[in-house]
Amino acid sequence: MTLRRLDLAAEIYHIREPQKIPQVMSPDETRRVLAVATSLKARAALSLCYGCGLRAGEVVRLKVKHIDSAQKIIRIEQSKGRKDRNVMLSPETINLLRQWWKARRGFDAHTPLQERWLFPGRKPGMPMTTRQLNRLFHEAAGGAGIKKGVTLHALATPLPPICSSVVPILKSSRHFWGTTNWIRRRATRASPPA
Repeated sequence: MTLRRLDLAAEIYHIREPQKIPQVMSPDETRRVLAVATSLKARAALSLCYGCGLRAGEVVRLKVKHIDSAQKIIRIEQSKGRKDRNVMLSPETINLLRQWWKARRGFDAHTPLQERWLFPGRKPGMPMTTRQLNRLFHEAAGGAGIKKGVTLHALATPLPPICSSVVPILKSSRHFWGTTNWIRRRATRASPPA
């Protein structure tokens, strides 16, 4: 508070927030997390986070109409920055989603097929929440024996910034994958000098 003294406002200095590099998981740790996932629903959701680089909010808001298995893409609508984007879908992930779809039938039979949530929540007609997805991730990470403080965001990073060879890949694929400047800056800072 400056108590209406504008000369005091010019003398106030803001302390900059420390910038920390996020924790990343090794490919072995990621495999263990996906293998230990308790249910088919958890494995499918976490595989989408990892394999497609989706954020938690994007995974839980997926509907059947967003999956295009013929073109092997997922259409993400109105995500971060209220932007739409397309994301590649691997054949293994498509098979896992098909297994999940067969197992989940009967959750919302009254809803038209294209409007059904891919991951329905506990409340009828509502999707799974990001909090539920985070809990599934932390259960799987604990079951895999991962002690470091990783979050679901570490799993969703499309290409983990752990070596200098990742930086050219990020620069060439950022438009296709939809990677942000944040990931590119972190990858550049995290990589050892060439």
